[in-house]
Amino acid sequence: MPLRLNHLQEKAGVNVQNVTDTLHFLVQEGCIPQDQLVSFQIELDWIQYKNNFREPVLLAETHNGQSGGEPAAELRIDTRQVNPSALYRQILRAFSRSNALATDRLPLEDFRSFRRSVAWDFNRLYWNHFTEWEQWTGRGYERALPGGASDAHHAVSIADGVADFWTLLRELDSKGELPQEIYFLEIGVGTGTRCGLWLDQFQALDQQRGTHYYPRLRVLLGDYALVTLDQSRPAVQKHVDLCSFLVLDAMQPQKTLGFLRDKILHVHTTNVYDNLPDEEYYRSNGKLYLVESRAYLPLDDMQRIGARCDVPVEKFRASVERLLGSGPDYFGDHARGMTFWQEVWQAVRLEDRLVSVETLPESPFPAGVDLPMMESILAGAPRDFRFHLSAGALQSFLQTLPLLHPRGYLQVQDIFVRDFQDYQKAFRGPGKMDGSIVNWVNGALLKGVGEHSGYDVHFAPFHYRKASHTSIMYASRRN
Repeated sequence: MPLRLNHLQEKAGVNVQNVTDTLHFLVQEGCIPQDQLVSFQIELDWIQYKNNFREPVLLAETHNGQSGGEPAAELRIDTRQVNPSALYRQILRAFSRSNALATDRLPLEDFRSFRRSVAWDFNRLYWNHFTEWEQWTGRGYERALPGGASDAHHAVSIADGVADFWTLLRELDSKGELPQEIYFLEIGVGTGTRCGLWLDQFQALDQQRGTHYYPRLRVLLGDYALVTLDQSRPAVQKHVDLCSFLVLDAMQPQKTLGFLRDKILHVHTTNVYDNLPDEEYYRSNGKLYLVESRAYLPLDDMQRIGARCDVPVEKFRASVERLLGSGPDYFGDHARGMTFWQEVWQAVRLEDRLVSVETLPESPFPAGVDLPMMESILAGAPRDFRFHLSAGALQSFLQTLPLLHPRGYLQVQDIFVRDFQDYQKAFRGPGKMDGSIVNWVNGALLKGVGEHSGYDVHFAPFHYRKASHTSIMYASRRN
């Protein structure tokens, strides 16, 4: 029975000894059959996200609805939430739930891949109504970020990025290979602040060096919400004649920009990949399992929220569905709708089960990735660990690469797991960031897939802010 400590936090509520003693006692008391622990792996995590989807103790077991595959089970304990006095009760409750229908929670969906979970409907609701959320909470989105600001807006980082791009243009120009129209794409433009600062600095550098590249720029600002595109205009107003504002699905950029295949010299995105639909996989004894999830609300939270918002427990699921479909005004009372939304989002949890990939009726991977490729990329990874597929980021990545000019490059600033081994050192999400979801991105997997597809992929640390978790990924066609 492997037991792994994924952190060295002194503040942890429980430690390895607490867990082994508790499990030993539960087996002795007959509460857990000893043979049930043979295939178990136990993970002790420290969840850095104060708001997340996890209960203190979470049990995921092989789903018997699919034939084949080795039985496996995973017990994850958040040593930040749990304390020694509650450990016995919470482990016992986790095992009891695996053997009976839980009556202390309301499922909001059936078990499915997390990337198809109702949790992402909450995420979309936030981005479609984030102005209302900010007004209601009294703080902007960036204030919820570590450091209270986005690394995307760091002036020195932007200046270095501009200089790198100018250097590429100058090299192509010296060889007579620079296109007349210089396409630059920003995916997930947000407030437009970063793009406006980038254009200011590029214009200044271009004037200083007398290269006249600035008028040839064709700047594409992409975001999936019209309201976001409208709000980004003031930030680029000085350069608006060079700009095109596009409704763009970050996971399907070719759907909008297919006519620019092989033409875009630079694509940039910041903090988009970590907010795209994602799912997790579990590897045990060399076997691969999809982690299926189900969103639910604890009964205690429903009763509390229901009393505050005048929603009976029996109408809770219907009320949540109406909220996700119509927004916070469906109550007919904006204040009550906003309160219900925020309280429900705070209360939503996830429970998991494991399904052997070999028994799934269709490939669970995005187009362009299959099981043999995945197994090849995982060849050097740990034998037993849990990791993100980063499905949305992977799809966006594979859809964006063909848009690049033969000498163009993709630059992504985000929170990347750059080595599979790092999944054994810390919990990597999902977490909750205000009303949205945040997940670390599996950079090791993106690098492997990119290299299989004929691209060079490398990472650089974001050294512009002390203690920043941001990394910068670069991808370009292999020569």
